[in-house]
Amino acid sequence: MSHDGLIAGPDGATRCFWHANLPDYLHYHDHEWGRPVADDRRLFEKICLEGFQSGLSWLTILRKRENFREAFEGFDFERVARFGDADVERLLANAGIVRHRGKIASTINNAKRARELADEAGSLAAYFWSYEPGPDQRPDVVDLAHLRANPTTAVSVRLSKDLKKRGWSFVGPTTVYAFMQAMGLVNDHLEGCVCRAEVEAERRSFKRPA
Repeated sequence: MSHDGLIAGPDGATRCFWHANLPDYLHYHDHEWGRPVADDRRLFEKICLEGFQSGLSWLTILRKRENFREAFEGFDFERVARFGDADVERLLANAGIVRHRGKIASTINNAKRARELADEAGSLAAYFWSYEPGPDQRPDVVDLAHLRANPTTAVSVRLSKDLKKRGWSFVGPTTVYAFMQAMGLVNDHLEGCVCRAEVEAERRSFKRPA
């Protein structure tokens, strides 16, 4: 990794350093991270998986993601909201996911809260995108120093507080900011990363949910 947080990929292109050129992580960096998402199921999946990541690496979760999707009914929050005690025990016996009772219970709780929130806001997407930071809340240059100095932002703190007030759990401001980065509410690909301009173009053409 160079001092600016960029590395050359196997194709010679320059990218953010954090995927370390591991094939599955590189694919995630290039094709998912930072690209705007308006699908409620994907948004719910991501915020739940960010909660499961707490204390672990995202790569660990990414490599178990298909197992999580199978275990949690494709993260259909209407279905997950109906999970009961037997489902918790079933999930605790599933070696393909992170077997943490608190995080499993949190996902079921958050599914119930997601159902309420979607009813209130019209969709999860409409709610989350209402927290997209304005240009005046973003840095002029997204570089390594900015990312290291800002694991949370004023907006992620505000969003975290509102979710907690609504009864969500495992949604601290650092977790919420990682969610915002991944779902394209902000573009934190580093200056010089081959994906930064692509993501910015997608964000410009993206129709914000209302």
